[in-house]
Amino acid sequence: MKKYGIERSIPGVGSLTRDQLHAGSARSCAALEELGPDIQWVQSYVTANKIYCIYLAANEELVREHARRSGFPAASIADVRAIIDPTMASAVTAVAA
Repeated sequence: MKKYGIERSIPGVGSLTRDQLHAGSARSCAALEELGPDIQWVQSYVTANKIYCIYLAANEELVREHARRSGFPAASIADVRAIIDPTMASAVTAVAA
């Protein structure tokens, strides 16, 4: 499966209560269950007016269908090409030495 980053514009989402966020999570999971094993929600980050999500999916169309079924808009969907993190710096330093 491919990894996708999804940007969801939802004004005021950062002000939702924990219970409201849990209800949204349940709605998302119900849509995922309907779509089957070729799509998986990995993690999401909630900011003041957006949610940034990471999904694994067989294709972008499944991600779009999930957005439609769950009611969570997908303002943009990007194919993740690589993952970087701070631990990579020490690997580069070791190779250069």
